[in-house]
Amino acid sequence: MNPIAAQGSLGKKTLSNIKATGTDPAFFSVWDVHAYYGESYIVQGVSFDIREGEIVALLGRNGAGKTSTLRTLARTDSPQLTHGEIWLDHKPIHSMSSYQAAQSGIALVPEDRRIIPGLSVEENLTLSQIAPPIGWSIERVYEHFPRLGERRRQEAVTLSGGEQQMLAIGRALARDVRLLLLDEPYEGLAPVIVQEIERILESVKDLGITTVIVEQNAIAALHLADRAIIMDMGEVVFDGSAQEVLDNADLRQEYLAI
Repeated sequence: MNPIAAQGSLGKKTLSNIKATGTDPAFFSVWDVHAYYGESYIVQGVSFDIREGEIVALLGRNGAGKTSTLRTLARTDSPQLTHGEIWLDHKPIHSMSSYQAAQSGIALVPEDRRIIPGLSVEENLTLSQIAPPIGWSIERVYEHFPRLGERRRQEAVTLSGGEQQMLAIGRALARDVRLLLLDEPYEGLAPVIVQEIERILESVKDLGITTVIVEQNAIAALHLADRAIIMDMGEVVFDGSAQEVLDNADLRQEYLAI
């Protein structure tokens, strides 16, 4: 029997009662998730809860399992989820395909951004709205990302790295996103562009969108985030406030080498 299917009744008894930090029930819950690339055991029993509207920094050294965890949460085909449960606002995401998870409001912005060549900025945005559910209008995306509005007719792959990152985030928001998963959004960007991306993510938080950010620039991510989850060797080794990590030099040195 599929080990995930066998857990259906268990999820209602366990995850519906799990609470996030504070008194509010968890908006997004991950319970004992295990995932593999082939025979390689990558995500090893990951569990955590997130409240609606939080920004959570998912941190760790290279190879800790951060990106694999994000991909598992977005229900991509690889890695393969073999055990565990993922719930978004009482919906069982673990039984869904990536397409179904996207329809339920989970948006993954991958490290390579996946800008579609041969299409303009506006065509990339329009294509993201080809099927429901629709989120922000294209004009609203331009209001929050004015550089994209200025370059709407430009072929998207000719944008700078920072502009491509803005397009990738804007394209996600053009869907009706409830959980935004960002993989290395600051990679290769100049500090001034990182600050601009941070301002955009803060405005997204003000709109109540829940965000998980994987980022090697841990200090920048911690200053942006409400909470931090640190992974090591495919497991969660810390789950607490971002400020706790900023204040704990020993913790940062042991698991983040900073």
